[in-house]
Amino acid sequence: MDELTPRQIVAELDKYIIGQGAAKRAVAIALRNRYRRRQLDADMRDDIIPKNILMIGPTGVGKTEIARRLASLAHAPFVKVEATKFTEVGYVGRDVDSMVRDLVQSAVRMVEREKMDEVTDKAKERAIDRILDILQPKPKVHERVANQVSNQVESLADALNNMFRGAPAGTIPPPQASPAPSEPADAGDEAARKRSEQAERIRARLREQIVDGSRDQDPISIDVEDNAAPPLLQILGAQPGMPDDLGGDMQGMLGGLLPKRRKRRNVTIAEAKEILAHEEARLMIDQDQVTREAIERAEQTGIIFVDEMDKIAGKGDGAGRGPDVSREGVQRDILPIIEGSTVQTKYGSVRTDYVLFIAAGAFHLSKPSDLIPELQGRLPIRVELDNLTVEDFRRILTEPRNALIRQYEALLASEGVTLTFSEDGIEEIARIAALANEQMENIGARRLHTIMERLLDEVSFEAPADAPFSVMVNAPYVRQKLEAIVKDEDLSHYIL
Repeated sequence: MDELTPRQIVAELDKYIIGQGAAKRAVAIALRNRYRRRQLDADMRDDIIPKNILMIGPTGVGKTEIARRLASLAHAPFVKVEATKFTEVGYVGRDVDSMVRDLVQSAVRMVEREKMDEVTDKAKERAIDRILDILQPKPKVHERVANQVSNQVESLADALNNMFRGAPAGTIPPPQASPAPSEPADAGDEAARKRSEQAERIRARLREQIVDGSRDQDPISIDVEDNAAPPLLQILGAQPGMPDDLGGDMQGMLGGLLPKRRKRRNVTIAEAKEILAHEEARLMIDQDQVTREAIERAEQTGIIFVDEMDKIAGKGDGAGRGPDVSREGVQRDILPIIEGSTVQTKYGSVRTDYVLFIAAGAFHLSKPSDLIPELQGRLPIRVELDNLTVEDFRRILTEPRNALIRQYEALLASEGVTLTFSEDGIEEIARIAALANEQMENIGARRLHTIMERLLDEVSFEAPADAPFSVMVNAPYVRQKLEAIVKDEDLSHYIL
């Protein structure tokens, strides 16, 4: 973050999101303020809390994408939740604390992945060793060598016993020298040595083949850890009224009390290398350190995106029924989380004082002032996102790194179809998308996904059989495929 100024943050967001300059500026400043806060003395730093943001705008204009890209840019733990999924304490449903538990879980996965990447090379070596032990076990120690080692251990034990009994030092018999394994005493030892050398040569040859991938498609049976929750916890988690993550939370809290279960899997050697390397990497990292770092990262840099905030705005109808149940109660439960409180998770206590909250909603049927005053005060930065125009749709189709046109060109090229979009074809797609949003519900850029699927439906269906062939998507082609649907408003409600 020390290298990313607010202007640079906006420039990075521009690579994926078209327009919405005010929202990008707001999140860029909020993100940069986190870096500025860390440069201050501890006394001043503790008094500075994040300025949470409320985004106002219709669906599909980039609210969620801005928050997600911001978290990715900052390498910060991120979680998206819907306010409508929560219920007031006393009702069946998810409690608001679960958003913090989800954030910590995201942070744990992030830190764990980083730690595992650090040991990935060594983990791959250990995985190859495990595969080698399955295909060609190490030769057992020869019986004569084992007896010699046992005799030496017994002699050392006797010497120590005599020493503790007070025997003179000179009376302790020295350990008897034994012939080295490389000098066998008889023909049996010589045969054992040859068998051992042959086994080692086979193992060395196998290792080369496993490393260079020449045996990647060979089958192998491996024992791996079974991470599924025990049946009892699965049954408990499936009961009505139980939290969605009960099984995982209980399994984490019980920890080592539950025995590690393993299961046999039949896979190829290529899959075994990946599975066992992942398992070895997990064994090599310090889970306590991962937990400590994850909690600190969640507390100091975590971002929680609360969508559909407008759906819980305003008071309920007082009847205690329907979608209005406990809407104001949910707001009051969310308030202490945003204000700053301590939440208990299976990884430990987590403070939310410095977590950045980005709330969002369309606010078609309500307005931000319908939120309870205390919650409004915890969302001091308000930004309104604009409706998308024809020009915005055209830019969305072509400019972002993950532009829709590039996606469809790449998808169909995989089966030999050359898809080419002309400028007038792109303009026509953008015009129809804007028109559909005007005539029907405004779903923003998501309308482009529906239109593109309808436009290329026939090409996508025929591609496997008729390829290779080329398709030019120009304005006449677009009008031929879509204009009849757009003109029939009743039909377009169902198709577009």
